[in-house]
Amino acid sequence: KDGNPFNTTILPSPPAALPPFIAWAPSPLHGSPRGRPADGPSSSLVLPQWSKGRVFWTNKRVIVIAAAGIITLIVLGVVLLLVLRCFRGNKDSNKHGANAYNSSGKKLNQVQKSSSRPAYQTEKVDKATVTRPMDGYGLESGDTGISPNLQDEQLLDANTRPASSRHQKNHEINKGEVNGPGRSSRGRDSCSLDVTAFTIASLQQYTNSFAEENFIGEGMLGGVYRAELPDGKLLAIKKLDTRASRWKTDAEFLQLISTISKLRHPNIVELVGYCNEHGQRLLVYQYCRNGTLYDALHIDDEMHKKLSWNARVRVALGVARAIQYLHEACQPPIMHKNIKSVNILLDDKLAVRVSECGLAPLLSSGSTSEFSGSLFVSYGYAAPEIEFGSYTCQSDVYSLGVVMLELLTGRESFDRSRPLGEQFLVRWAIQQLHDIDALVRMVDITLNGVYPVKSLSRFADIISRCVQSEPGFRPPISEIVQDLLHMI
Repeated sequence: KDGNPFNTTILPSPPAALPPFIAWAPSPLHGSPRGRPADGPSSSLVLPQWSKGRVFWTNKRVIVIAAAGIITLIVLGVVLLLVLRCFRGNKDSNKHGANAYNSSGKKLNQVQKSSSRPAYQTEKVDKATVTRPMDGYGLESGDTGISPNLQDEQLLDANTRPASSRHQKNHEINKGEVNGPGRSSRGRDSCSLDVTAFTIASLQQYTNSFAEENFIGEGMLGGVYRAELPDGKLLAIKKLDTRASRWKTDAEFLQLISTISKLRHPNIVELVGYCNEHGQRLLVYQYCRNGTLYDALHIDDEMHKKLSWNARVRVALGVARAIQYLHEACQPPIMHKNIKSVNILLDDKLAVRVSECGLAPLLSSGSTSEFSGSLFVSYGYAAPEIEFGSYTCQSDVYSLGVVMLELLTGRESFDRSRPLGEQFLVRWAIQQLHDIDALVRMVDITLNGVYPVKSLSRFADIISRCVQSEPGFRPPISEIVQDLLHMI
């Protein structure tokens, strides 16, 4: 009873014997394990001992090699980082040594140079060769009488705050050896500028620490103070508002001083000196006792009576000549950008001195950029194109026309107290300039009719051409000068 009685199948003949390493492979058809026959007994075939050792050492070797590779990479990375760090350290130390050597050499050279040159040569600005006219001197006054309702916020606080809050610094007075006390020892570099460099301490002394009683007025660029030198000479100190001057570096400010100091014309204020210390920037001009054209026309009754018709024509001619010098004699041309009656000064003989020439870069920068906007237009002096950010030499011509209208009528360029249709002088007068009857009614009543009607008509014609709304229709300044000359 051998065999399985339930197995009725016919067994196939056994395959031919295979080599040992092939016989160990599993059958692809039945998936039987190595060494086990497909239908044979369940007993497994035991592998040789040397084959087990071969499989074991192969896996171990792979693990060891991988671990060794990782460790080697880590070691190489650490070594590379150490080498790079050492190299950078040596390089930085070499640079530090070289810089220290160079800086010490530079300091030594600076000490040697400073010991071999005068102590006052600290700031230098190139000076251009200019011809000084015999009567060319400058005058300055503050901007007074402007309606406070029209002033910008940067103008309002100057008249309300005490002088002690305007300037609190007290410094020891630094007396120079040239031209008496007032020049700073470092200020002798003004010889390159042809103006004096004052110290804050000396200006404090001359203005009694910028006391309220010496406060003249406030302009768009800052306050103006009266200063008296020990010899009794009077000066006008324009203390620039830091909100305007802070946009200029020291080099740019000195370049501006250089430009202004080169302006030489009988009808232009001449700069006497400047100060640039402790964050304060000031311009020093000669003082004018008769004040501004605005004062003479609208405030001072005595001066108003002195302004005869011929005197007014001469004032207009003086302003026109100053503008002509800026536009045609200066290279590149200089646009004033702030022609108005408060910037026109009168000396003892009622000769004109135009102030703030060359200061347009300060008016066009920083917080005073409102100059080219509604603030300036509200005063009534600005050409229409300024509202759109355009300013040319013809814009100065327009402002001159407004000043001439003030001379003709005795009215302010903008007067809020008048009826709405008469508040802006140009708008009110432009339609009446060619009507002789209306023109006579427009004339300042303080003239008492003492003027040639023909001269009045010519004056009005010049005004009409100056205040044209289109810049191209306005005459060149040289033509205006010639027309005014023919009236004298």
